[in-house]
Amino acid sequence: MKTISFSILFVLLIALWQCSENNIAEPPSGGDVTSKGSIRVILIDSPSTLDSVVICVSRVEVHKSGSDTTEGSWSVINDSLRYFDILLLQNGASAVLGDTSLSAGKYTQIRLIVEDNNYVVDNGIKYPLTIPSGTQTGIKLNHSFEIESGKLYELYLDFNVDKSIIITGNGQYKLKPTIRVVPVVISGSISGQVLPLDADPMIWTSVGADTASTFTDLNGLFKLMALLEGIYDVHIIPADTLIYRDTTITGVNVIANQNTDIGVVTLEER
Repeated sequence: MKTISFSILFVLLIALWQCSENNIAEPPSGGDVTSKGSIRVILIDSPSTLDSVVICVSRVEVHKSGSDTTEGSWSVINDSLRYFDILLLQNGASAVLGDTSLSAGKYTQIRLIVEDNNYVVDNGIKYPLTIPSGTQTGIKLNHSFEIESGKLYELYLDFNVDKSIIITGNGQYKLKPTIRVVPVVISGSISGQVLPLDADPMIWTSVGADTASTFTDLNGLFKLMALLEGIYDVHIIPADTLIYRDTTITGVNVIANQNTDIGVVTLEER
């Protein structure tokens, strides 16, 4: 019996060895095994007169370019159902929409698939928020980027709520997204503090044809994010311009991967 057992074991070992030899992954003809990089998509927001804007995101995808012989394809970078009150994502606050590894290569689009249960709160009243084709084709953002092997690519999606939400004649709230897509690696920020605290100002700056804006927090602090390198004029508009004068800080230099602190700005009374 021992001889039979050892014989069987020997045959099995030979068979397993042959299987493992036959199943070793070989590089595809004419190229190497596909390498991997990673991506992180970060959501931030500009302020609004609304109380809340809540969107329900069920999936985040990116589209990889095709080649002469292959078609492009979508890759899922997050498929967890999550709710975001995007008005909370200001002054340095952010939310990660997706964070995963991806095949190296060129990509052309980002897509957010949203559900139907989105809403806004306006003057304390909750209203449904309609996002046309949100559950089918999703919110598509054209942005070309490249994933490199072993490297992380981070993106800001800067949501401009006031430009994105339309109130129709019959009182419906609809979302037509205005979103800036900015690579983190080439962007910087501007921060500071505005006094007196009761001025409660909006701070904004022009970003090409768009704007980046925010309100101060309870301590008068603010932070404008996702700004490309360059020189900016920072406009400070108090909530009540009959009490305080607005002011502009000119020539603020933004450097990639750095924050420019303009210090304390004290508004003059009228």
